[in-house]
Amino acid sequence: MGLGDFLKRQFRKVIQWETDDKNVIVWKYPLERKEEIMRKSTLVVREGQKAIFIKEGKLADVFAPGTYELDDIKNIPILTALYNWKTAWESPYTGDLYFVSTKQFIDNKWGTSNPVMMKDKDFGMVRVRGYGVYSFAIGTPTYAMNELFGSTAGLTVSDVDNYFKKIIVSVLTNSIAESGVSALELAAHYDDIALIALGKMQADFARMGIEIKGLYIENLSVPEEVEKMIDKRTTVGVMSDAMPGYAQMETIGAMRDAAKTPGMGAGMASAGVGLGAGLGLGKMFADSMATVSATAASATCPHCGASVKKGAKFCPDCGKPVAPSTMKCPSCGKDVAAGAKFCPDCGASLAAKTCPKCGKTVTAGTKFCPDCGAKIK
Repeated sequence: MGLGDFLKRQFRKVIQWETDDKNVIVWKYPLERKEEIMRKSTLVVREGQKAIFIKEGKLADVFAPGTYELDDIKNIPILTALYNWKTAWESPYTGDLYFVSTKQFIDNKWGTSNPVMMKDKDFGMVRVRGYGVYSFAIGTPTYAMNELFGSTAGLTVSDVDNYFKKIIVSVLTNSIAESGVSALELAAHYDDIALIALGKMQADFARMGIEIKGLYIENLSVPEEVEKMIDKRTTVGVMSDAMPGYAQMETIGAMRDAAKTPGMGAGMASAGVGLGAGLGLGKMFADSMATVSATAASATCPHCGASVKKGAKFCPDCGKPVAPSTMKCPSCGKDVAAGAKFCPDCGASLAAKTCPKCGKTVTAGTKFCPDCGAKIK
């Protein structure tokens, strides 16, 4: 080793971590010789980073973002009070230095490799698949060192991603069941389910020094047969208010198609009407006939306009006598409108007459008085 290399090792100016790799979580500073870090060195910890010093296999200190002159003890904040830095730089530093990224690692995918089971109130046990994204950051670097990377040379997102996804899927499975949301309403409650799951998993990740910043559900899907049943229920719900009108429209359309086809039965069969349409047609005809029959079997009271059963002598609403709509002409026998004074056919007078003997009023055409028997002129 030349003198220049020796001096370069002994008087390293700046110790720092610069990287463009967005997936690196922890980076171990490469100490080729254990005596590289000495006085006159400057430690630079950037925003979004922390530095961890290890001395003789044990945690010595954690440095927050800032610049530190390692030969100036007053310039070094004792963050953990685990090591006496007054003697640290008397001889070459013989420990390890780790830089930890504290930024947020975003857009990490999660998904169910196998369907999870959920109990649905409408469909029973249902298989559900899902996927989405999550984000995390190092919350407590010392916990992360003890639980995740230890003395390894570093840590990347791919090193922990698979393990994190298993925790997320497991917690989400329980959260879906706990939410009580039915398969029919899953899509409307993604945020609610994710919020429940996020709260439940925070403690598990915190023990590893990890803070879950966000959890998002992009899709929760059920088997195709369940989707078809959900679609049918949705259609029924949309059509429920308009169902009578829709059924009537379909019935009329079936009648029209049947009329265009020779043979009523063949026409209905080719139109796919079937038994249901036949029943609908029958009911429609029956209702129409009932309406016609009811109209034909009733009359109108000339006094109050109420509907009166044909043949009734008195109105059920006003109690007044209901006059017949027509009368017979006593001279020629033709039907004449009630209240007419002369017959339109023979011209005979239809006015009531008075008995010349007892004074009783009798209808036109009466020849003898029904009370005294006198002849009516």
